[in-house]
Amino acid sequence: MRRMAVYHPAGRAGRGSNVFGMQVANVELFQAVARHGGLDRLDVLTHVEVTGEQIRDGLLGPQGGVTDIQATLVINQARARDAGAVLRGGPKIDELAWVRRYVVGETAYSLMGLIHTIAPPAMRQEIAMASIGPVHPWDAVICTSPSIQSAMVQMFDEWEAYLADRFGGRAPPRPQLPLLPLGVYGDLFTQAADRPDVRKARRAAMGVAEGDIVVLWVGRLSFFEKAFPQPMFRAVQAAAKATGARVHFAMVGWFPGKDEDETRYREAAAAYAPDVALHLLDGNDPGLVKEMWAASDVFISLVDNIQETFGITPLEAMAAGLPVIVSDWDGYRYTVRDGVEGTLVPTLGAPAHDLLQEPTTSHGLGITSYQSYVGTIAQHTAVHVGRGAEALAALIRSPELRRRQGEAGRRRIAETFDWRVVAPHYVALAEELSAIRMAAPERPRKPHPLKGDPFRDFAGFASRVLGFDDRLSIAPDAGQADLERAAGVELDQFASKRRATPDEELRVLTILGERGDATVRALLQAFPVERRKRLMLSLMWMAKAGILDWRPD
Repeated sequence: MRRMAVYHPAGRAGRGSNVFGMQVANVELFQAVARHGGLDRLDVLTHVEVTGEQIRDGLLGPQGGVTDIQATLVINQARARDAGAVLRGGPKIDELAWVRRYVVGETAYSLMGLIHTIAPPAMRQEIAMASIGPVHPWDAVICTSPSIQSAMVQMFDEWEAYLADRFGGRAPPRPQLPLLPLGVYGDLFTQAADRPDVRKARRAAMGVAEGDIVVLWVGRLSFFEKAFPQPMFRAVQAAAKATGARVHFAMVGWFPGKDEDETRYREAAAAYAPDVALHLLDGNDPGLVKEMWAASDVFISLVDNIQETFGITPLEAMAAGLPVIVSDWDGYRYTVRDGVEGTLVPTLGAPAHDLLQEPTTSHGLGITSYQSYVGTIAQHTAVHVGRGAEALAALIRSPELRRRQGEAGRRRIAETFDWRVVAPHYVALAEELSAIRMAAPERPRKPHPLKGDPFRDFAGFASRVLGFDDRLSIAPDAGQADLERAAGVELDQFASKRRATPDEELRVLTILGERGDATVRALLQAFPVERRKRLMLSLMWMAKAGILDWRPD
């Protein structure tokens, strides 16, 4: 049986409003693994009580599938062990590695984390914690672009060198850093875009005349975390002037800063693109977004922000058959080939400088926000406006070039970045990691030194700890009525799900009533092995409630 698990705390598969790209990518990745990974079974590890049946439709869709979907709480580590590999939609794997080490052992299964961004210093620190956690070469932190992979190799090299120098030892094991892309369902965007009637109606609603050009942006409208829009405004203005065409710039998304940000965008557009019709459209309206894939002629995304790592929207645009003009930036240069599907516009970064180190220090100390930190870096990152304008002007002049690059984009998606192609690579990685893990020697199960068993860590707080040879008895004037009364007292029921059942607790009283007293060992032996841990907690609670007595001396 081919099995795998995903760690999905929310336990549901769907989108809300003001959605971030990483949320879309995670849901679609899990769906793609379920639908196209070639698995017999997918276990979903959650933080909430949910059944496989409840999450099945969200993962497999209305058409269903052959994959058996099961769900359980992530604390059920036996399920993770049986699955063999656990994929989470984030890069932090050390916390699960500690849980794995204590509950089922370090060689029980492989962990696979996924990087969406490395811009936040706190995110890089989270990834680096793998070096001091029980992470091994049978675990992986997946890089979604060559730039990210290169940056992670450099980070781990420098971090491990620091650890070795600081503690006089050798570098610790690091997780694998494989390169795997994200993807899109290409046919959905093809279907959305290839609707002539919708194209005509949407363009009419926007006041777009025959022969006008619609340039499209899709994504969060955040100059802090996506792109300062001025280079795009200048490029569309210059292209319109160079060609004499009537150009519309449709920006489909949502403003994290709401009305204040919208005012800033309109002010910049009026200053830098006075001859271009600006349309700010609601990216939370899925029907409208689909209409814009049909209504547009060119896609543009001149991002300048280190927050942008892979970039889903250029893939969506290529799937929709649009030529793309994007920054020569991180994941964009991985997915878009210059001169084939569109144009990579050159970018220029600022050299290292002590004045620009200040935002990092200020953000690291919590003085300034993350948005201020990445926004400051982006404000001093250049995208070549002239090259962007030239690329757009060429597309405006040539419907044939638009058609040719649009068709190339669709081929690129179908061959490389459709989820049907991408998902099997994630399953293959899980199997490669499992092969490494299966060849490794067993390691002893041990708790986290800092977050272990609290009854062990704080054993010195109590007068003494309950032992198997301690004798228990029913406290004076206590009995079955106390259990019945406790069932109706909310404070007595706190954490009761962790204890034995009321019937099992009543049986303890029955045994003690017959024997007068008994050792803890004798009481536990009266129950099946799998119930004894819960019985131990019940004995403690019954002693706390004054139902059982013990000998303090």
